[in-house]
Amino acid sequence: MAPVPVSLSIPDGIRRLALLLAVAALLILVIACGSSDEETSSQSTTAAALTTNAAAFPSIAVPTFATCPASTGTPPEVQMKSYPQRPALTIDKSHQYIAHVYTTRGHFIIQLLPDIAPEHVNSFVFLARDKFFNGTTFHRVLPGFVAQGGDPTGTGSGGPGYTVPLEASQEPFVRGVVGMARSNDPNSAGSQWFVTLGDAPNLNGQYTVFGKVVQGMDVVDCLMPRDPSVNQNAPPGDAIIDLAIQEIASGG
Repeated sequence: MAPVPVSLSIPDGIRRLALLLAVAALLILVIACGSSDEETSSQSTTAAALTTNAAAFPSIAVPTFATCPASTGTPPEVQMKSYPQRPALTIDKSHQYIAHVYTTRGHFIIQLLPDIAPEHVNSFVFLARDKFFNGTTFHRVLPGFVAQGGDPTGTGSGGPGYTVPLEASQEPFVRGVVGMARSNDPNSAGSQWFVTLGDAPNLNGQYTVFGKVVQGMDVVDCLMPRDPSVNQNAPPGDAIIDLAIQEIASGG
């Protein structure tokens, strides 16, 4: 038989109740602290997770691009030359003709195309070797379209005194192609030439392609924008310091 528990006196009961209440209060305090610790731990973990995510997925920085170099160098004075007739065709179409264009913005290189435009390449080489282009400016530079030069007057109306007939080809006017400017007459090209700054299919077959920029297109892109049809009195465009022709014989 199980023993019968001994009855408690009132003072003992009070002391027992006080002890129980104290133990209960202690347990509540412990539980509350534990909950607070867990909440703090949870918040810390969440913050750490956010920090980790921020490190794993950084914000994308806005790209920055190198600015164009300042114009440097002193171009020679333009020699105002005029010729009585188009030069005789003396180039050798089996040779390579490379034009080195040294400008106040830098140096770019054109591969000339005598196989598709012999008369235009011949004229361009003739004028370059006679220093006709030295000192001339890129008087018309329309971003995304063309950079045009070769006019000794810098107005868009000058030329060498003779004209070259159109040599149309299937070569498209894509970015970096070098063509010859002209008036409304297809056979009125002279000394003014241009580099396309973007694709220009509307020019295909209408203007003569006679070269392609093969190095330094970034220099061409940096030529100072200028439109004489809008402001004829704008500051002069970037100038050509020297335009030198390199001729390479076949097999050379």
